[in-house]
Amino acid sequence: MNQDHSLVVGLDAGGTRTRAVLADLADGRVRGQGTAGPGNALTVSGPELADHLTEALAQAVPEPLRGRVTAVAGGFAGAGHQGQGTGEPGRVRARTALSAALARLGVTAAAVEVHSDIETTFAAAPGHPADGLVLVAGTGAVAARIAARVPTATSGGDGWLLGDDGSGYWIGRAAVRAALRAADGRGAPTVLARAVGRELGLSPNVLPPEAYGVADTASWSAAPRTAFRAHLLPAVMDRPPVRLADHAPLVVRAAEEKDTVAAEILREAARRLTETVTALAPRPGEPLVVTGGLLAPHGPLLTPLTEGLAHLALAVTPVSDGSPGAVALARLAHRTAR
Repeated sequence: MNQDHSLVVGLDAGGTRTRAVLADLADGRVRGQGTAGPGNALTVSGPELADHLTEALAQAVPEPLRGRVTAVAGGFAGAGHQGQGTGEPGRVRARTALSAALARLGVTAAAVEVHSDIETTFAAAPGHPADGLVLVAGTGAVAARIAARVPTATSGGDGWLLGDDGSGYWIGRAAVRAALRAADGRGAPTVLARAVGRELGLSPNVLPPEAYGVADTASWSAAPRTAFRAHLLPAVMDRPPVRLADHAPLVVRAAEEKDTVAAEILREAARRLTETVTALAPRPGEPLVVTGGLLAPHGPLLTPLTEGLAHLALAVTPVSDGSPGAVALARLAHRTAR
């Protein structure tokens, strides 16, 4: 096949969405894009993951162009990096789902590679560097040191049950905890109580109107406090735990409105992300690529994180997502497979 007419696909499969990008092999110019549901290789079932990959790929790669795809590279949340071997559970599930999706669409690329999302995120920086540091803070949070495009050490990324400090999940959980503590008097009053209640579908039809008639819990009497807690807890428990990340934007908005509890949650989240990077013993001047809903360009924690790391003089580069890195790795995979 004439290389000038060949195409590659890069996939960015994260905890919230899966994005596919079709690009020219020769120069990486984007030719098509598609999005679908979550792509975490450990938290999304294999069949569902294959469905999401198929949907995103079908949008990005029109049927007449599918025979021209020569290489595919995907970065998956929940997938281990290359140094952990091909038998790592997340990589196995990601590869199985990706192979199924490509087969459904009739894409027979010569090179198909599965990477961790931290590998593709780091490669997404301008110039597609091979060495440095990367921090992903979206639904989850993980940092890594990269050498020759492969992680050699990681920090954080322990999942919603045991870690992901400073992540969207961590922030959302902190919002619900703050709401509950405010309602029973253990914590300071906060507008997060009302915001979280509304997000979970608690309305004046369920709670006494007083609970929604004031901005925070300071003026609530005993009845609405009791009713709020009685309805909030079941609403939270009825959802998968990772859905607590849905409440992170409420904290950002509340902080913008000068809610002191919300502002403190974001400060602590930034501090924990700073700690996650510092654990990798950064060297002055090293590149640090950051992404995720909290750290992408204009992300709410980008400035406090940068300030917290200022003494290390790192070259902090925010990227929107890992799909450009996945495209770069797909182009590299084509050259390697030749």
